[in-house]
Amino acid sequence: MGAGVLTRVGGTLRCGGRCLAELAGDHDTPLYVYDGGRVLERLATLRAAFAPLTPLVAYSVKANPNLALLGLVADAGAGADIVSGGELYRALRAGVQPQRIVFAGVGKTREEMRLGIEAGIKSFHVESEQEMDALGEVARSGSAAGAAMGVRVNPDVSSPTHEYTRTGHAAAKFGVPPDHAVELYRRASAHPFLRPVGINVHLGSQIRTPEPFLHALDVVLDVADRVRRDVGVRLEYVDLGGGFGIADGEAGELDVAALGREVAARLDGCGLELLLEPGRFLVGDAGVLLTRVLYVKRAGGKTFVVTDAGMTELIRPSHYGGVHAVSLVRDEGTGALERVDVVGPVCEQGDFLAQDRLLPLPAPGALLCVHQAGAYGFAMASNYNSRRRPAEVLVRDGDARVVRRRESWEDLVRGEVVDA
Repeated sequence: MGAGVLTRVGGTLRCGGRCLAELAGDHDTPLYVYDGGRVLERLATLRAAFAPLTPLVAYSVKANPNLALLGLVADAGAGADIVSGGELYRALRAGVQPQRIVFAGVGKTREEMRLGIEAGIKSFHVESEQEMDALGEVARSGSAAGAAMGVRVNPDVSSPTHEYTRTGHAAAKFGVPPDHAVELYRRASAHPFLRPVGINVHLGSQIRTPEPFLHALDVVLDVADRVRRDVGVRLEYVDLGGGFGIADGEAGELDVAALGREVAARLDGCGLELLLEPGRFLVGDAGVLLTRVLYVKRAGGKTFVVTDAGMTELIRPSHYGGVHAVSLVRDEGTGALERVDVVGPVCEQGDFLAQDRLLPLPAPGALLCVHQAGAYGFAMASNYNSRRRPAEVLVRDGDARVVRRRESWEDLVRGEVVDA
């Protein structure tokens, strides 16, 4: 999971100095555990990699919107990259400064635009002509200062990641082509209630080499230069997005220091502030999912380890092929390795946490740790099969506290009525 995140003491995994077996005993399973120290360490690593540019790091809230984690990065001076009114509410509630918030997404509603304008956020990143027109209308009716905005450019860069997380190619729903972007800036510059201030690009997720980022940056810097030269607008910032790959069960992580050096060389003397939108990079390997083995089942030449967590707690493996390391919380190093599928209790054949893994065969009641689960884990959890979503625990400086309680049976039906 990365240095300083998980250690073994006497054969038992510890996170942030706390015994995971004890945390599972105290708070039941399934259970998410986050190491706050690791989150801050990753934030410092990213800032150091881009140090000459002093970037605004806008944490991608969708990766993990827990208020305690948001408060942690806000206290460290980070901003927020949001994609909904709910994420705006969370970011403000957690203490993120509005002028450090950028609003992305292809389907912003007028209500969400109004909320962002009223809050005084840094900028909206528009992704279509109709969206920009709607933003102008909302700004006209609600704010004398208008709305600060930038255009998300689609650079037609195909990143080497899963098709569901690849967002910078021409056939993706995100952004607009470079030529169209220039025209949008031209229209925005003539609008009395729109203020074009930045430019944005985002390629996807788990990108492990600098080249796609650099190709995309070259495209948007050319657009920014054309806007300055042909439209007469000098933009204030360039937002490189996120998607910085972390080490997982598939491969290693992006060399952010190497990327930072190349980005700094390209931005030298251009007068543009740099924004970054890391999500998984900050919280991905800071989180684990603890799950208890219910049964071990052999059928059809396979061995299934059935656990109390499944796709309702962590949908990444079944949704887009996420590969998470899995290990025993208590491992005395005894017992032969066996090839198993770790599956959940949900009534779906696609419900699994890991497939074809070599593990010491666990007994019912044993605890398993699913690594790299801090991003897009609880954030994508659901109540499918009327399952209660798990608790979340934040460990920091040796202290462990519940930052979201486990849902109750009553929570499952809150808001519903028997007789309509």
